[in-house]
Parts: sequence; structure tokens; C-alpha cells
Amino acid sequence: MNKKLENSLLFIWLTSFVATLGSLYFSEVRGYEPCELCWYQRILMYPIFLMTTVAYIQKNARIAVTTAVFSCIGGLISLYHYGIQKLDFLSESAPACGRVPCTGQYINYFGFITIPFLALVAFILIAITSFYMIKTLKEGK
Repeated sequence: MNKKLENSLLFIWLTSFVATLGSLYFSEVRGYEPCELCWYQRILMYPIFLMTTVAYIQKNARIAVTTAVFSCIGGLISLYHYGIQKLDFLSESAPACGRVPCTGQYINYFGFITIPFLALVAFILIAITSFYMIKTLKEGK
């Protein structure tokens, strides 16, 4: 594996690590109970961290296909979640999400940074890096 791929894999690992720690901080330290959509985002982010940990140790850049799939699905969920928080026409038709409403905003920095927004940024960074890695792998063959 060349240095560009290794650094890209490390970037994906670092991004997923920070996102994982952030979600655990909000729920375990700050005491914010995750809603149903937050759980789906976690279900997709946590494995990215675990997979890239193993892939980095094994120097396996082919994990980029898997991280691309997980991050695209997670990004779509995050985008929808952010939309039901910020767009009135979506929030009115938002599904009931169990005990904690998905429209709730535990944080709202600068009027637009919420927890789903942070997850969306992480998923986008991982997806872009994953697609870059896939392209680099194809060109190297």
C-alpha cells in the first residue's frame, strides 16, 4: 500500500474515531439520550472505526469499498435527520421516534450545528476519502 492510501485510511480511521468518541461523549458524559435515527447513524459509524482499525494494521486499502457504502447510507440518514430538525415541512411529517423525538436538538451551535449535522460531516469526509481511495486503487492496477 502506498503512502497516499495509507494516509487516507488513517484519515478515515481518525474521522470515525472522533465521531465515535463524540457520540459517546454526548450520550455518556452529557447524558443526552439518542433518538432512533441517532442509533442508526451509530450503527453505521462504529463499524467503520472497527473495520479501519483492522484494515490499517493489515495495510488493506480495499476496505474503502465497504467504508464508502457505510458512509453513504449513514450520510443519507444524517441528512434526513438534519432535515427533520431544521426544515418545517419535514419536521411536521417526521415519524414518531420512540421515547426521544428525532426533531429534538440537544445542541444548536451557531444556529445550524446539531448532532446529526456533525455526523453528516463525518460521513461526507469518510465517503469522499473512500472514493478517492477506490479511484487510486483502480489507477494502480
